[in-house]
Amino acid sequence: MKQILKYALIPLFFLLSNSLKAEFHFAKQDSTTTLHVAGNCGMCKKRIEKAAKISGVASAIWNEDTQKLALTYNSNKSTLEVIKKSIADVGHDVENVRGNDKAYQELHECCLYPRLENATVSPASTVSSTNLNTTTAIDSTAKLQVAGNCALCKKRIETAASINGVTSAIWSVDTKELILKYNAQKAPLETIKKGIAAVGHDVDNLRADDKVYEQLHECCLYPRMENGNLIEATAKKTDSHDHNHIVTGVVVEENEKGDLNPIVGVNIHWLEDKSKNVRTNENGVFKLQHHGNFKQIVVSFAGMQSDTITVKDLHEVVMINAKSNVLAEVVVTGSRRSNFINRMNPARVEVLTTKELFKAACCDLSESFETNASVDVVSNDAVTGSKQIQMLGLSGIYTQLTVENLPGPRGLAAPLGLNSISGSWIESIQIAKGIGSVANGYENMAGQINVELKKPQNSDRLYFNAYANNMGRTDVNLNLAKKINNNWSTSFLLHDNFMYNKKMNFSGNGFRDIPVGNLFSGVNRWNYENGKGLIAQFGIKYLNDDRTGGQTDFNKKTDKGTTNRYGLGFDIERIEGFAKIGYVFPENRHRSIGLQLAGSNYNQKSYFGLKNYNGEQQNGYANLIFQDVLGTVAHKYRVGASVNYDNYDELYLAIQNFKRKETVSGAFVEYTFSPNEKFDAVVGLRQDYNSLYGWFTTPRLNLRYTPFSGNTLRLSAGRGQRTANIIAENMSALASSRTLIIKSPNNFKNAYGLQPEVSWNTGFTIDQSFRLFNREATASVELFRNSFDNQVVVDYENPREISFYNLNGKSYSNSIQAELRFSPLPRLETRLAYRLLDVQTDFESGRKSKPLLAKHRGFTNLAYSLPSGWSFDYTLNIVGDKRIPSTIENPIEYQVATKSNAYVTMNAQVSKDFGKHKNFTIYVGGENLTNYFQHNPILGADDPFGSYFDTSLLWGPLTGRMFYTGVRFHIN
Repeated sequence: MKQILKYALIPLFFLLSNSLKAEFHFAKQDSTTTLHVAGNCGMCKKRIEKAAKISGVASAIWNEDTQKLALTYNSNKSTLEVIKKSIADVGHDVENVRGNDKAYQELHECCLYPRLENATVSPASTVSSTNLNTTTAIDSTAKLQVAGNCALCKKRIETAASINGVTSAIWSVDTKELILKYNAQKAPLETIKKGIAAVGHDVDNLRADDKVYEQLHECCLYPRMENGNLIEATAKKTDSHDHNHIVTGVVVEENEKGDLNPIVGVNIHWLEDKSKNVRTNENGVFKLQHHGNFKQIVVSFAGMQSDTITVKDLHEVVMINAKSNVLAEVVVTGSRRSNFINRMNPARVEVLTTKELFKAACCDLSESFETNASVDVVSNDAVTGSKQIQMLGLSGIYTQLTVENLPGPRGLAAPLGLNSISGSWIESIQIAKGIGSVANGYENMAGQINVELKKPQNSDRLYFNAYANNMGRTDVNLNLAKKINNNWSTSFLLHDNFMYNKKMNFSGNGFRDIPVGNLFSGVNRWNYENGKGLIAQFGIKYLNDDRTGGQTDFNKKTDKGTTNRYGLGFDIERIEGFAKIGYVFPENRHRSIGLQLAGSNYNQKSYFGLKNYNGEQQNGYANLIFQDVLGTVAHKYRVGASVNYDNYDELYLAIQNFKRKETVSGAFVEYTFSPNEKFDAVVGLRQDYNSLYGWFTTPRLNLRYTPFSGNTLRLSAGRGQRTANIIAENMSALASSRTLIIKSPNNFKNAYGLQPEVSWNTGFTIDQSFRLFNREATASVELFRNSFDNQVVVDYENPREISFYNLNGKSYSNSIQAELRFSPLPRLETRLAYRLLDVQTDFESGRKSKPLLAKHRGFTNLAYSLPSGWSFDYTLNIVGDKRIPSTIENPIEYQVATKSNAYVTMNAQVSKDFGKHKNFTIYVGGENLTNYFQHNPILGADDPFGSYFDTSLLWGPLTGRMFYTGVRFHIN
């Protein structure tokens, strides 16, 4: 089964490719024609082409200059009239068919093209017109003069005007006129005016409050009206451009909900003179010196595409809008920062892009955080090779790990799960410290790490990565993606890891530092979009991990189950299916519904010397989410329901069998209040029922406030709950002679007889951007506290035991982190960070700090890149001393110090891109260049079957200096 699954995926892909060749060959018999379609800009182009690509249409390409749509279609599957109607339905006039009037009025401001005079009303438009006339018979129409500058003003004005009783409110940036359709009985005109003035905009003879006006976004500070008249408007319209002045503009990004958020750090320059350039500030605003007859600007930011155009009026505020990764009316070059904070998110989310992951070898998820100051990845012990993440001073089990917001490796899969996700699969990683959204569940206690995998619809057709290091490890990765047609796309993500160096033993204690064997994992995923609001993703994942560790001369065939030599091994298989189905309502883009589904089967057979541990887990997950706005976009909400099912079967020492079925079902509601660009409040509440422990409530709160330019304050608070899987999560204890003791107050009822873990997390963060070395810089300070109402205490304080019991007293973690990000030189990114942790728990022997955790950590990362394709990356970690659990009860020869040494590690990598398209990369690097490693990682290594054998007291690096090299190749 393992070999069939492992090698069948690639042939299946090529069979798929051959079948597609036949399909494309048939397409050559299609008809071609051109249609006149009215539109204005890059967003019109995307909308028109998407509407035209119905079933039977092979290609649709619209030219903004000629207003012509070039069509290739199969007349047996679709007709020109059907294609025309589809285009008209989204608001665009097409030859003799008039676009739907209602859809036209709802187009983005820059898309409001001059209507075609000879276009007749389409069937869809006729219905719409009838509805509008019916409404007009009841409603009144009015035009108001409202002062404003830009698209942000437009959204604010229209939102404020759209009170109960207002059918439509459309404001024009050019004319400053607000066209209203309203019911005078439900919404008097004076009430509408007061609502607009209350958000800072002068309207007719009503002047907005000066204090509210002064708090508007920088680009929204319009010239004030005098006696209901706009001043200086005429002079601006008649003025010519052939003189020197300052051009002001703003770059914003429009999300799927229609919200406009400024984009920081965008490069702007004149096409006529690249030396005249600026960058957008923290509000997305730029001020660019104009010279002579300059009329074309170029915007530089990653992942967004469009064309360069002539700016029509350089005296008005230039608004550049990005939607679906397309910057309207600009061309894109350059790149985004590899690591950044999402400034507009109410929660503080740090995003690691693919570029950040390329700074290190990053063969799997456990190695993806090497250049990050917020997350530590440490080995659990000295022999199993298992790793865990640590955040806010807490073990990784308290951080919710998700893959595209679906459950990641959890439960029994958690200890070795980080190794199962290949780094070459990852598109980005979002790290959110503290409490998260209730829509993602109740288990988040210290934060959430969400991994976004590469999507089939926009990935490279082929991506290949090969890696090898001097310790004997080899990784091979192959990603394949195929766009089948306008609706369907698919991809295969494959990863194979080999390690066969049985003699790797830095400390010389006779034990392999890393288990040997093979790990294979693969993903096949599909994506469907019909262009009418329906999106679906689904796929299957497979993992097989077969590894053997222990003494360097251990032979599984002859020594397993004996005292000849000490060995351990894992044989793990995991199969997972997943699906995400979403629908955005065409008539209201703020309204959507989504269903998330996942199911998995995990099977592990393992042994540790003479101890056996087998575990099996079946998991099922479903989450239904509906979101919409309440009246205006200032009030948004999400509601939903979820269910999570786990079936566990664990067998320890062939005599202790722990079985349980646990189902948690519940519902949630989340409300977001965003009155302006400066403030967001997200309030969420969950109510769940656990089949083992009963009802529980999960409240959560996230606040974001921008009091002044460049400053962002965030506050978060909330509750989290989880059920501990004590054996799997502490597997390192099995690789020792410690006796496992569960102090169950109710005879092992429910989960091992222990109560669920419950904690409250509170966080406060400050981010401040400023200029340093005449370049953008950011300083941040984070403070988080996690306090447990109940915790399953893992007690190593007796060197002969590992005990598990419910908390009796207090347990908390306090975390303070300060970080500075700046660029002292062009193309040089620098990050400096310091972290202080205070983690305390009341053990049975008294209150103590968490063992094997450094109180202090310093961090530096330097990244320098050249246009020629060279990249240089360097990371320095300074790790403070750690408390080691007491071994005083052991004989003196099996005792160790109570505190470890502080140490320093350094990693570095150099890479070079080759080829015309820079699609071939060679990289070389080194890890732990200081060659610091723990010289006594295993206690009692000379007698592994004796009473004092212990591999769990690992506080430092297990291996010394390591060098690696690799190649990457991709085809777009």
